[in-house]
Amino acid sequence: MVTIRLARGGAKKRPFYHIVVTDNRNRRDGRYIERVGFFNPIASGQDVKLQMDQERIGYWLSKGAKASERVAKLIEQDRASAA
Repeated sequence: MVTIRLARGGAKKRPFYHIVVTDNRNRRDGRYIERVGFFNPIASGQDVKLQMDQERIGYWLSKGAKASERVAKLIEQDRASAA
């Protein structure tokens, strides 16, 4: 099954997450099909906290991909801020 989830990057105590489309059997930070955005939970000032390609996420969801709980919340947050 294809899943849209977060892959962790960044340094120790400074997390940075890529929003990726991957097979759910792959490891969290392992191989992925496509990177569709990023989430920076500790962004401050003029740093971008959340950026995602809604068109590609919509495409993958229409093909049957499932979003993780956290990514589903981030998608709704991004849609609300865009409107």
